[in-house]
Amino acid sequence: MSQPVLPNPNNFLAVALVINRSRDGPNFVFHYPPQVRPPHSQPGQSQDGSPPEPRDADDALLERLNEPVSSLDDPVDPSSSSGHPPPHGWDDHRFTENGAQIVPWEHVAGFPTRDLASILTPGRSYHKKLFQLSLDPLYCVSCPIHVPESGIWKKKKTKKPDQAKSVRTEDAITTPSDIDLARQGAHASSTNGGETSQPEQKDKDKDKDKDRDKDRDRDGDRSDEVDDKRASMTMFNLVFILHPRKYQVKELVATLYLNIIRKVSKAYKYSQQSSDFVWKESKRIIALKEKGREERWKMGTLWTEILSSSSLAASVQDIYEAVSQNRIAALQLDTAAGPLTPSVQIPVPFYVADLPPDGEEGQRGLWLTSANSFISEDSLDEPGFLDRNFALLLMEDERKIIAELQADPDPTTAAMVEFVRLSKPTQSFYQVGQSNVLSLSQVRKYAQHFIFWRRAIAIPPLHARDVYILSPNCDTRRLPRASVEWQKTFPLAPPLTNFLAELSYAPRPYKHFCPSKAHRSTYLLMLAWLMRGGWVTQLCTFAYVVVWPEIQYEVEYQLEAEELRRAEEGPASGTSIPSSSFESSEDPHRPFGDDAHVPTINEQAAEQARLERIAEKTQREAAEKASAHALKVVPTATAHPSVNNAPHLAHMTPHIILDAKKATGKESLYMSAIARRLNDEKLAKAWHGFCKYFNGKSALERIALQEDMKRKEAWTLLTAMSEHLMVVRHW
Repeated sequence: MSQPVLPNPNNFLAVALVINRSRDGPNFVFHYPPQVRPPHSQPGQSQDGSPPEPRDADDALLERLNEPVSSLDDPVDPSSSSGHPPPHGWDDHRFTENGAQIVPWEHVAGFPTRDLASILTPGRSYHKKLFQLSLDPLYCVSCPIHVPESGIWKKKKTKKPDQAKSVRTEDAITTPSDIDLARQGAHASSTNGGETSQPEQKDKDKDKDKDRDKDRDRDGDRSDEVDDKRASMTMFNLVFILHPRKYQVKELVATLYLNIIRKVSKAYKYSQQSSDFVWKESKRIIALKEKGREERWKMGTLWTEILSSSSLAASVQDIYEAVSQNRIAALQLDTAAGPLTPSVQIPVPFYVADLPPDGEEGQRGLWLTSANSFISEDSLDEPGFLDRNFALLLMEDERKIIAELQADPDPTTAAMVEFVRLSKPTQSFYQVGQSNVLSLSQVRKYAQHFIFWRRAIAIPPLHARDVYILSPNCDTRRLPRASVEWQKTFPLAPPLTNFLAELSYAPRPYKHFCPSKAHRSTYLLMLAWLMRGGWVTQLCTFAYVVVWPEIQYEVEYQLEAEELRRAEEGPASGTSIPSSSFESSEDPHRPFGDDAHVPTINEQAAEQARLERIAEKTQREAAEKASAHALKVVPTATAHPSVNNAPHLAHMTPHIILDAKKATGKESLYMSAIARRLNDEKLAKAWHGFCKYFNGKSALERIALQEDMKRKEAWTLLTAMSEHLMVVRHW
């Protein structure tokens, strides 16, 4: 399994917002980070280290545009088409010899923003579709959103005052540690040092000032409305500027587009349609940039002002910083309809099904298991499969998570706290849902929420009778630090290194490592800690049905006997053959018309002789088969067909059924023959019920959970079937 291609500061350079207006045209509104260095390859070498590819004149021009300026004392004239872009790290305004002003934020990654704005506003044919532009070696990827064909961004009905609350989606219920509380605090109202009263005259002056402010606001609103009608926004485009290696382009683009770009663009589209959010925020940002140009603000100063006054710009910053660091981007869009808090992320694998190749250390330390990768579509369609086969393992201390939840005023907090208290790694979702506190649908919903927020993972329920070993994928580099944490968490437990060595020295059920039954609960907590850190994995048992030669011979013998019986029940051997096959008036081969050929006597005699020869040959072969069958050894069922070394079975080899549930033809006859040998009626019924697990992919340890049986009962039945099962053990 190769390591997935994820965004990082090397291949993910920036996020930019571009809009198009009916009158003023494209506008490069905002980008983050503020200064984007143009990527460069070493001379004579491509980005991935391979020899350079031939370039045409346009490629050479683009490469020239990407070159940095060697000296700060040689600024560029923006009106010059052949000039260089300003150097990276350039924060202040500069002026050319002829007095032209050069603004630092009007170049991104070596390109003028006015040019980028023009090429990053594609036509309506790209509406809500993947738009990908290559500016070698850069890639610009986006999902453009155009105004509806009516030309008006639709707005939803105005909510009543008591309904204008925070808009929160089901997958965006957050705990305080998941979002930036500092930004929320910035919007809170502040007190004035405890002063609670003012002179009456000052109050009157304040009222007059408020009235004047309201008048100015109304005038400003009218002006904005006129401006909006004259220069309305016709599209916006959130662009991701990438610099991937050539062999990673396709995977990185797909990962970002499906998980981040499309979802954020959809959230922006919703906020624009409901409250004109994107356009209003864009106007605010553009106005600040114009003010910064006039007053010659440094770029750092301007960006600080923009980020503090525009939640749209702040969301662009959050997207870049979170996604480039492989974290969850929890956005806060302060729309007129209420705060909108969408959250996006690139799903992080919390397990691997196989050991990573040598040299790929990025997946070291992840939980090693095939429990997830072996889930078939049939199982997923089965009601309750996931509920019965998986439990929730919190990735942090339960008390810490509960404390964070209790600090959140959201109405769902109480139910989520109960979910955290009830959910144990030893209990399946189905078992948690059997309580009178939470329904099974609530358990599913909250489990999905905690997994989405990377606060938990889904694992097969831990059990003291299961076998756990040191994971071959554990990250031993973390062992010294983990040993200290282990000893601090479990001061009376054996040292971590000793305990891990003991687990793998002679694998056996986990309960045998507990000093006594009274210690079992503590040892299960220790096991959960080890699973959380990827130190151990479960050693599971998988099975295939093996058909021994004795049973194969029995089925073959019965098939042959049935064939001979049907032959004997057919037409009697002495039945006379018609004098001519052409004499029947029902002969379908007789030609129509007056010119039909009438067989001669010789032809009729030849046909009769041919039919007699066929009948004689059939009778002779049937007699030979019957004689050979009579000489065969009659099948005898033995108690242990696996050790039957009878001479008549010497030429046969055992047969493996890869998926017993899908057995057809002769394999289905083998399954029935085995069931007949299970004399106990309950055992024979269980054989047909358990066959769906005999595919080498379903762990036998999970049968009791799925069938809602006692573990002891399930293993008793499996032990009685063991003569006909070939088992393997792995994670």
